[in-house]
Amino acid sequence: MNQTRFKLSRLAVSLSLITGAGVLAPVYAQDVTTENSSEEIEVIQVSGIRGSLVKSMDVKRSSVGVVDAISAEDIGKFPDTNLAESLQRITGVSIDRSNGEGSRVTVRGFGPEFNLVMLNGRQMPASSLEATTASSSRSFDFANLASEGVAGVEVYKTGRASIATGGLGSTINILTTKPLNAPGMKATFGVKGVMDQSTDEGSNITPELSGLYSNTFNDDKFGVAISGSYQKRDSGNKQANTGGWRTFPGNVNGFDWDGGNADWGGLIPDGENAYQNYPDADSIYSVPQSLGFAFHEVERTRTNGQLVLQYKPVEALTTTLDYTYSKNEVSDRYNDVSAWFNFGPSTGIWSDGPVAAPIVYSEALTAPGDLAMGAGQFSTMNENKSLGFNAKWDVNDNLKLELDYHDSSAQSRPDSPFGSNNTIGTATFVRSVTTARFDSDLPTLAITYPDGFTGLNAEDVRITGSSFRNSQMRSDIEQLQIRGSYVFDTGLLSSIDFGVASSETRNRSAFSNVQQDNWGGLGAAGDIDPSVFQLDQLADNFDASSGSDMLKEFFRWDFNTIRQIANDTYGDLGSVGDCGTSFCASSIPNVDRPTTEEQQAAYVQFNFAGEIGERPYGLTAGVRYEKTDVTSSALVPVYSGIAWTANNEFSLIETGEFAYTNLTGSYTNALPNIDFNIEVVDDVILRASVSKTLARPSYADIQGGQTLNSLVRIDGGDGARGNPDLDPFESTNLDLSAEWYYGEGSYVAAGYFRKKAENFIGRTTVEEQTFNLPHPAQGPRYAEAVAAVGSDATAIRNYIRTNYPETVDENGFILGVEGDPAATFDIVIPVNQDDAKLDGWEFAVQHLFGESGFGVIANATLVDGDFNYDNYSLGQQFALLGMSDTYNVVGFYDKDGLQARIAYNWRDKFLASTVNAQGLQNPIYVESYGQWDASASYDVTEQLTFFIEAINLTNESTRSHERNSLQLVNYTETGRRFNIGARYTF
Repeated sequence: MNQTRFKLSRLAVSLSLITGAGVLAPVYAQDVTTENSSEEIEVIQVSGIRGSLVKSMDVKRSSVGVVDAISAEDIGKFPDTNLAESLQRITGVSIDRSNGEGSRVTVRGFGPEFNLVMLNGRQMPASSLEATTASSSRSFDFANLASEGVAGVEVYKTGRASIATGGLGSTINILTTKPLNAPGMKATFGVKGVMDQSTDEGSNITPELSGLYSNTFNDDKFGVAISGSYQKRDSGNKQANTGGWRTFPGNVNGFDWDGGNADWGGLIPDGENAYQNYPDADSIYSVPQSLGFAFHEVERTRTNGQLVLQYKPVEALTTTLDYTYSKNEVSDRYNDVSAWFNFGPSTGIWSDGPVAAPIVYSEALTAPGDLAMGAGQFSTMNENKSLGFNAKWDVNDNLKLELDYHDSSAQSRPDSPFGSNNTIGTATFVRSVTTARFDSDLPTLAITYPDGFTGLNAEDVRITGSSFRNSQMRSDIEQLQIRGSYVFDTGLLSSIDFGVASSETRNRSAFSNVQQDNWGGLGAAGDIDPSVFQLDQLADNFDASSGSDMLKEFFRWDFNTIRQIANDTYGDLGSVGDCGTSFCASSIPNVDRPTTEEQQAAYVQFNFAGEIGERPYGLTAGVRYEKTDVTSSALVPVYSGIAWTANNEFSLIETGEFAYTNLTGSYTNALPNIDFNIEVVDDVILRASVSKTLARPSYADIQGGQTLNSLVRIDGGDGARGNPDLDPFESTNLDLSAEWYYGEGSYVAAGYFRKKAENFIGRTTVEEQTFNLPHPAQGPRYAEAVAAVGSDATAIRNYIRTNYPETVDENGFILGVEGDPAATFDIVIPVNQDDAKLDGWEFAVQHLFGESGFGVIANATLVDGDFNYDNYSLGQQFALLGMSDTYNVVGFYDKDGLQARIAYNWRDKFLASTVNAQGLQNPIYVESYGQWDASASYDVTEQLTFFIEAINLTNESTRSHERNSLQLVNYTETGRRFNIGARYTF
């Protein structure tokens, strides 16, 4: 198969820059512009895996700066079933997975929060939900988008003046089909059956349907393209998890050998020889909060659609109106079983220090403890909408102008009356001794029954605590961009690109929780019909083997059944949800964060082209100037005063109401970029790029609200608030690369990158007289009392009560009144505090073995930086999340209608969080993970193709831990997935 290398005029180069597409080589034959119109060019259509790789390579070769891309193999046929899973094949890109699917991306060590996602050059809003709090994330979830309607994806790794800001690590541009780019009628329809081996209760096979139609009319002046997909997947996952670990110094301060516990969670020995290899004074050690196992069944329904209308009334003007829609509905139901440790007398076997962890940890209880068996059932929905209009006008042969407008939204919300994440607990009190063993991937939980018990009895099960959480998030972006380019006929300066943009981003995240902490049990044993509980064997649910002493059995039960019983029997427990009882969610938030960011931008970019010693070069220099204004609010409690409640105790008085407080901030940024490339010998290109990029702080850090701790000291109190005046994260980037394009579709590349990042966020304390609350132990009354009776607190309070009874409430508490100075509070706020450096190497090779049909792709990224977490330190630390090495190997065959591909993706261990499930300063690491995927297709005719796809062929599991690999956080099995289907192209 031959493929022509197209020559691009300065006009084509300039236009591709100002539109933000970055694709200098054409995807469709009719886009070609040659420097000499009389030059005869042979255009040969390329398709399949080989054609996709050729197109992607041309993007990389022809781009300014460092850009990688993925192109659809054919219309409606993207390489993977999920965009994130395709992106992970790109050098320097790694992904996070959710329920076995790719969801968020990390690029060159910078996590999802630091990467901007665009759709056809437009900044896209993002929304997400957290399980137990309001979301503050800016990261885009690629699981919302099906791949069938995508024509290509570009990853910009260097800064570009013409691109909207927000991508510190990268900017990712998703491209969709436009009918006038490929005149004529084109259509495809696909049907697929999904078989997921991870589900125990779902359908054995679920459907996926997709279709795309594109056509042009009236001599190709009018075009329409419509695409849609419907995908249903039933899946499951099995998990083992701990509720977080508590970490202590390994010395006598951790416990007292006489049985006194210095810190809750510190070790108390159960006898003089309780611990083997106990950590010495130079070590630290950790103790697990709990150990549990959960079994999830998930139903996911994803619906995508796009309509594109194009009209070209005259040759010089092209207008486009498009609407994109996606909806991802996820329903999760689960059962779990767990045991919580009470941190009483214990025994254990410990690993070596200096960061020690228990190999075996065991506690004996003086009274029977609970074996907890919980369940949840909830549904969520992510919905994305984007309406856009674009007009491109060729004013004359030199001047081109473009107007682009879009209004886009992303919303995440519950799709169930019970909330976005909920749980009900049950328990039977049968634990006498609890032992956990952590020296295998799947830990072992063993319990010893008290005397008189031989197993679990359904009549003994009682309902315990519950939590019904309601999390919502919505983000809207309205953006107007005007771009232009002026092309010069002669001279080294080939063109000037320029533009202005205005955008407004409105984000709101809210959260409420109706929780009952009745973990000791409600009612009495026997209150619940025992027939609702089904006995199950724990170890039989996992593929991994467990210890022989693993807990043998637990009860499963239906969430809706138990919820109704709890609602009818114990409904009036205090706090209530929308249903009027304690067993549903509330739509009234207690956390609510509205934020508005208004941005104005202008840019100019100069493009030079010439020769140095007869070798062609390109030089681009530009700068983008942006101004951002932030207005942020938050819902906070309303305080009416301070009460002196005891000699040394003062408490805030809350009205029971909530109100919004507002804060503002602003910042300006100048972001230059310089890109230089030269073809030093035929087909060998050297590149150098220097750029500055930025990303914005999380919505939690810039929230406008301020909350106070309810207890106040005599000298003031404590609290926390957000800081909308934070500067954005900034990175100064250097990129150097060498690329050798030695054959059709074949190249080898090596690159070095360095990022010097600034303005990472830490915490500091400021003094503020917030809310102007008078302090009852400061002011003239207090001074008068001290002068009269001395410094004894009891005498002072009695004096004020006697002489100023009007300032004392019915409880005898002395209230702050007008004339008392306002209390001073130590307010913790986020501030720009940390700088860090990161550098790395990227290596890539793509080789087609002549006309044999075989080919291989391999790439690797090695990243290093001064962001590393010190596992031996117990204090708060700054560290970059997501930084890790990655590599990919893909082998394929594409000839005579048969296509086959096998791919392996590997990601090294990376830091996912610096705070654990208990809110403690403990790191969470995701362990290294590698996955095999494969696909094959056969073209029965030119129109009809049958295919099969396999994901996670070797049934890999994921695992995370805290400071030591023995400190399990989560172990998850997701199983294999197979897709079988057919595609018909018209």
